[in-house]
Parts: sequence; structure tokens; C-alpha cells
Amino acid sequence: MRTPLLECPAAGEIAGARVLIKAESLQRTGSFKFRGAWNRISRLDAAALKGGVVAYSSGNHGQAVAAVARLLGAPAAIVMPADAPAMKIEATRAHGAEIVTYDRLRESREEIGATLAAARGATLVPPFDDPFIIAGQGTAGLEIADQAAAIDAVPDIVLVPCSGGGLVAGVATVVKARFPGAAIHAVEPEGFDDTTRSLRSGTREGNSPGAASFCDALLVARPGEITFPINRRLLAGGMAVPDADTAKAMAFAFRHLKLVLEPGGAIALAALLSGRIDARGKCAVVLCSGGNVDAAAFARAIG
Repeated sequence: MRTPLLECPAAGEIAGARVLIKAESLQRTGSFKFRGAWNRISRLDAAALKGGVVAYSSGNHGQAVAAVARLLGAPAAIVMPADAPAMKIEATRAHGAEIVTYDRLRESREEIGATLAAARGATLVPPFDDPFIIAGQGTAGLEIADQAAAIDAVPDIVLVPCSGGGLVAGVATVVKARFPGAAIHAVEPEGFDDTTRSLRSGTREGNSPGAASFCDALLVARPGEITFPINRRLLAGGMAVPDADTAKAMAFAFRHLKLVLEPGGAIALAALLSGRIDARGKCAVVLCSGGNVDAAAFARAIG
């Protein structure tokens, strides 16, 4: 589904810039993840669809895979951390998927997913490290490019939430082709700035054990093997944002844009509003990637 690119004068006043918000929280299943899941699963033949799909996810990818699988008539099993937000688990189950929980701190979701897929003869649908997933997420970049051109906007800065790097890799591939001068930045939570540090060092770096953030959608161990070379070539850099600033951005989006954003979905907006990038006199596009948040957590953020 095509999502809007919204002009936000209130954010523009704070940043001294023209600010455009790509509202992926309004996408099917509440996040950009539907794009990649559809592009990957819709390519399976009838036999593969009958065998079903398996995915591992903190919530948004799982919901998207479950929804696409239901649309295409394929069974789905989703490996989710036991501490994932309850609404994400419930929403994934509501799409007809089987939920397999694991301990985020002690178990490997990749190993569980691979074992499950092999045992069932199912297709594993990874959250970011897959060419078709990256291309699917890149359709958000296609829309940004077309929508910006339609309102005579030339993006100077593009801020994109980042976990494994699939979304920012897909968006950057398109936007840099259409707007070569655009500086695209990955935005991550403090403690999970693996892509930011990897871009500086030139090699894939991991996060320290024990790090914590309420941005549950962005908590991966390290950048993807496929996504990182793309991002190393195309991105201007990355930045880390503390949870307190992300909560303020959630409240700002609710107040000024009437958007419900989850923490991971608001983090790029937080980077702009908190001044972590100088956008004065420029056109900044901010991708708000999702809106799947528990009511209690959202109430705390906006309160």
C-alpha cells in the first residue's frame, strides 16, 4: 500500500528545515515490513507455499509474514522473543500464525528458525538479509522519490530507522539513484549502534551483551552480511539516539501529526528533533517506520 509523505511545519520550525515525514506506520500490518514480506513470499511457487514459511521476528516482520502467508494460503510459524510486546504477539497470532517463543538473551532465533524450517520443509523468510526483502523495502524509497518530486522537493537529508539494515539499504539504493546529492543516515538506539560503528570502522561490528532499549523493533546483534556492503557504499553515516529523546518524538508525532508511532518507528524523527543532525536550510525526509506499540507503553511515552 502507498503511504503518504507528510509535510510537518512544526518539525520544520524546530529543525530550521523543510521536513517531510514518510508515514510507514500507516502501512498494512502497521509497518514497512509488509513490503519486503510480500516481495519475498509472493515469489514462491505453489509447492513452496504449501510447505509454509518460517520467520524470526520481534514483531513487525512476524506480523507481515503472517499476513502475507494468510493472503497466499500458506501456513506460517513465527519465532518471537518471549518479551516481545504483547500486542505484537497477539496481532501475529491473529493473522493465523503459529507462535514459537524464545529467550532473547540465551537463545539464537536464527538457529531456532533454521531448525524449524528444515524440520518442516518450510521456506525461511529472514527479516533483512535477503535480496528480495531489501528490494521490497526499497519500494518505500521509490514512493519517497516520486512523492518528493511531485511537490518540488529535493531531499538533502534522509533519516531512516535501522536494525539489520534492510530498510535503509533498500531506501538508499533508490533515493541515491534519483537524488545523488542526498545524504542518507541510519538511526539506531543507544547501545545498539552497530551499523553506525560499522560504517566508521568499515567492518561489521556487534553490540555489547546486556544492552537495553525500549526500541524493541531495532535490537539486532550486528549488521547483515548482505545489507552492510550496500549501506557502506551508499550511506553518509549513522547516529544513535537515547530512549528519552525517542519517547519525546513519539509524543510530538501524536500531537502534531496525529500519528501513533512505536519507539523504533519514531527514532529517526527523534534524531532530527533533538538536533543530532544539522538540517538548517535543507529538505529533510524522515521515515517513520512503524506504529505497533502497546497502549501502556505508548501512554507512558506521550505522558
